[in-house]
Amino acid sequence: MKIKVSRKEHFNAAHRLFNPEWSSEKNQQVFGKCSNPNFHGHNYEVIVSLTGEPDQATGYVYDMKVLSDLIKEHVLNKFDHRNLNLDLDYFKELNPTAENIAIVIWRILRQQIDSKFELKITLYETERNFVEYPAN
Repeated sequence: MKIKVSRKEHFNAAHRLFNPEWSSEKNQQVFGKCSNPNFHGHNYEVIVSLTGEPDQATGYVYDMKVLSDLIKEHVLNKFDHRNLNLDLDYFKELNPTAENIAIVIWRILRQQIDSKFELKITLYETERNFVEYPAN
């Protein structure tokens, strides 16, 4: 019997969506306000979900305190109050779209969490816009 548990956290970060192979006009056309040369920010919400079998002894799928600590150490401490383009090596060559941010967070946490757990990242860039990785 599998069950999914989730932890929600938030962080604030600035970014700019920009393809250096395109002109400023094309970047503006494709990315709009998100291509502001002086960057712009979001109040992101990230939901980390793990699916697995409850442990016989504890009843937990995963200790939520441990999950909270992992998210804080490996995601929030790196992403919160940062300029994603300038401050994080992950985005030196990768456009920091919500999709790419979710994938990066998934890759970071996948290294920390036993592969017996299914891992899903849901990232809200705004109240109405969010992405999920993996999509299934």
